[in-house]
Amino acid sequence: MSGTGVDMASLRYEVRIAAPASVVWKIIEDPASIPKWFPGIIAADVEGSIRTITLATGIVIPEEILAIDALQRRFAYRILAPQYRSHLGTIDVIELDERDTLCVYATTAEPDTLALIIGGASSGALDSIKRIAEGG
Repeated sequence: MSGTGVDMASLRYEVRIAAPASVVWKIIEDPASIPKWFPGIIAADVEGSIRTITLATGIVIPEEILAIDALQRRFAYRILAPQYRSHLGTIDVIELDERDTLCVYATTAEPDTLALIIGGASSGALDSIKRIAEGG
């Protein structure tokens, strides 16, 4: 944050995965599959562009799916919960080589403390995606 006066944080985590980008993309492209790879999410219900996730704590969070772009291998969403003034989450799957993929999870949120909460979990999500894609 530089001199804008905006209380918003942006975080980005990335991991290299020894698997084809198509394999990595298959893991995340289905919005209902998030409980399989995002720590702390135990259920996801999808109706149209709205995904409602349930956390292990019982908290239910609505999200709007903004993009599922198979060509660019980009998934984008925003959290609709009232404690967020604004939120944008993106997951990009970038092919580096035939069996070398970069997976990037970025979060921008206001207030910035909520970005930190999601950011920590995003790192764990990338670890799960890597494990699944590499056959572990």
